[in-house]
Amino acid sequence: MTQPLFSLKVPATTANLGSGFDTLGMALTLYNVFSVTELLPDGTFACEVCGEGMDELQDARENMVVTSYLRACQEWKLSPRGFHLESCNAVPLNRGLGSSSTAVVAGVTLAGLIAGKEIPEAELLRVMTLIEGHPDNVVPCFLGGMTVSCWDGTNLRYVKLPALPDDLYVVAAVPDFQVHTEDARRILPESVPFKDAVFNVSHASLLCAAWAMGRWDLLRVGMEDRLHQPHRARLFPGGEEILTRIRRHPDCLATAISGSGPTMIAIVKGPAGQLSSEMCRIFTAGGVASHFFVLNSPSSGTVVERGQA
Repeated sequence: MTQPLFSLKVPATTANLGSGFDTLGMALTLYNVFSVTELLPDGTFACEVCGEGMDELQDARENMVVTSYLRACQEWKLSPRGFHLESCNAVPLNRGLGSSSTAVVAGVTLAGLIAGKEIPEAELLRVMTLIEGHPDNVVPCFLGGMTVSCWDGTNLRYVKLPALPDDLYVVAAVPDFQVHTEDARRILPESVPFKDAVFNVSHASLLCAAWAMGRWDLLRVGMEDRLHQPHRARLFPGGEEILTRIRRHPDCLATAISGSGPTMIAIVKGPAGQLSSEMCRIFTAGGVASHFFVLNSPSSGTVVERGQA
């Protein structure tokens, strides 16, 4: 078996975390692995995909790892050396777990690696955000842990907070139903009442402060939201019920729509089996099949392994 030239282990993410719309994100212990097995002439690419997206992502011209790589090469004026890419994907597509961000992070990271350039962290993250359009997935995907990010379209500022402690878990209930980010954004109102804006500022601030201080008892309140979840929860059966019913479970610290959905997450202290099953039962009652992951939040993000050239 040929050893890859470069192998990237890239984590899933859950973004927004309720009140932190387009700002807060957390890495999860569910991974896509991208391996470059051979370098090819400039502009020539081949892709092999197993796991999630194996039927949709084989075309190199449409594969987001390749398109992100080319965009990064353009930004940094690098020669776009071609490559053979093998992807082993465990992150579901279009489910709100950052599958597109794993591809963006991989593509941008590969641009520097293949060119032999040491690209500063801040510049890598700037280009990743430029491609993705918002930072709440790509920043924790690259850095790990929980991150707070601010992006004005040109400048990126970010802070990495600690990962969740080992005794807290993230239950991700994933329905057999896709929500595209564009549709999830289209449903949002163009303006919100001033009191709702204040509500989210106060709750997001509380969430960040509680996370930094380890006040996990405040997560439930800190993750309450009025900007996007009341609208997006109506896009798929079970969303509204999970937000309201599961959050009252004695083992549950907080619930949220993961990214733009339809995956729902719950942060749980202690055994997660009963709560996980209950979340999936709610989806089943709405006529949608589902499965769940019980995950941690890794302190490290994207991991690069270099083979022999």
